[in-house]
Amino acid sequence: MALKVYLIRHGQTEWSLSGQHTGETDISLTAHGEIQASKLGPRLNTIEFSSVFTSPLKRAIQTCELAGLSDRAQVLPELTEWRYGDYEGLTSEEILKSDTNWNLFENGAPNGESPAEVSDRADRVIERMNALTGNVAIFSHGHFSCALAARWIGLPIAEGDHFELSTASISSLGYSTNHPETRVISGWNSVI
Repeated sequence: MALKVYLIRHGQTEWSLSGQHTGETDISLTAHGEIQASKLGPRLNTIEFSSVFTSPLKRAIQTCELAGLSDRAQVLPELTEWRYGDYEGLTSEEILKSDTNWNLFENGAPNGESPAEVSDRADRVIERMNALTGNVAIFSHGHFSCALAARWIGLPIAEGDHFELSTASISSLGYSTNHPETRVISGWNSVI
């Protein structure tokens, strides 16, 4: 069975609601985020997953649990969110006041991860996924999932800026029907 990767972004947190960059800060889902995550269950339970992976951060693990897939989930540290360094907890608006040309996917974050580091991490995840078959679920985060999608289709990491993910969204990565060697984004940012 051909590989198909389902990217699931975690449900809403206080910081995703306020627009604060949440990298390594390990915060829980809001009550609304828990509802969002629970609503993922009926959609995901129609898919037979050969493997399930989650970021080690609480918000991704909670989303996986509430979606009903935690019984077979493996924690994969590479799925953690981009490390924002000095920009952790700040909104884009706050960052742009002091760094007017800043773009995460081009510049990274001071004392955080560079785009090259995130690109390498995404490539390691892809290499691991390519050793699998069937449907694979990944519970991760907004910016890292956008980076992973860009790298999946062979784009430079800077192109990840052109993707956007809502909380508790499902996206899918796979292979072209007509050209099975070509990686494609087969679904993006599907929300309930």
